[in-house]
Amino acid sequence: MCSVYAYKIMKLFDYLKDHFVFLFSQFVLILFMGLILDMISGRLPLVMLLCFTGALILFFGIWYDYSRKSRYYKHLYDALNTIPKKQYISSVLRTPTFLEAEILVDVLKQTTKAMNDEIASSQISSNEYREYIETWIHEIKVPISCISLICENNKSEFTGAISDEIDRISSYVEQALYYARSTNVEKDYSIRSISLENVVKSAIKKHSKQLISENARIVMKDLDKQVFSDPKWMDFILGQIISNSIKYKRDDFSLTFCAKDEGSSIALYIIDDGIGIPSKDLPRVTEKGFTGENGRRFAKSTGLGLFLCRQLCTKMHLGFHISSVFDTGTTISIIFPKDKLLLLED
Repeated sequence: MCSVYAYKIMKLFDYLKDHFVFLFSQFVLILFMGLILDMISGRLPLVMLLCFTGALILFFGIWYDYSRKSRYYKHLYDALNTIPKKQYISSVLRTPTFLEAEILVDVLKQTTKAMNDEIASSQISSNEYREYIETWIHEIKVPISCISLICENNKSEFTGAISDEIDRISSYVEQALYYARSTNVEKDYSIRSISLENVVKSAIKKHSKQLISENARIVMKDLDKQVFSDPKWMDFILGQIISNSIKYKRDDFSLTFCAKDEGSSIALYIIDDGIGIPSKDLPRVTEKGFTGENGRRFAKSTGLGLFLCRQLCTKMHLGFHISSVFDTGTTISIIFPKDKLLLLED
């Protein structure tokens, strides 16, 4: 929905005030010519008729000029309120019939072209940088995998500690990859029917090492449902939620996954009994870079996990909601529409 711009109506009084010098000079000229004619002819009625005729012609000329300019500028505002992308206003304007509007339209076209050129240049630079980041991330995965394999083949307390840190590095690398892709998810986006139970189990399995080390109790209820989504993106989203639950856990740690049929949608609830989120932080936890009180007190946080979850859910047309009670736990819900066509809307 485009925003509505207020009209700057060209009022007749403002128009006359703007043309005061011209009108005053014409009035003086008519009076001067009247005086000259009166001195020459001495026939006052004829002089008055000529002066009245001149004033009438001037009035109609001013009214015609005011009308066409007023109509054109009203058309300009109408076009501005109608077009979704305001920067292309110059392309929908009518050809003007007076010089001031021709100059205005020419300036608009030149500034629009300059802006489009700059946007195109910025987009090219941004795409090149994103592609470089994606390439670098794929390259860095190779030595990370090699280190993990070495640790796996030479198990000890020392290599176990290294393996834990490598897992953390892998998590941050994956987060960086999805962040780089989040602005252009459509190119890596495939909606299809997936098993909610399978995608949840896959995410749990990926984080099983951390969950086992924390003695986490996993509960899964009513997950035997099919939903429409991209399994790769859902795996990442669930992984971020699981990582957050581990990060902000308490000693007795449990994590519950349950699904509910809610008419036109299916809701997946991820419930933990962790430290919860302070009420003052709750509205901002999905903002980019926001860590909040928990991030400062309990764990080092990038402030990107929940931001990416919300961003990716929004781009896939899924609902993403967070509710929490401080010192009690947090519930995150992901809403899947049953109608696949809703997920493909622009």
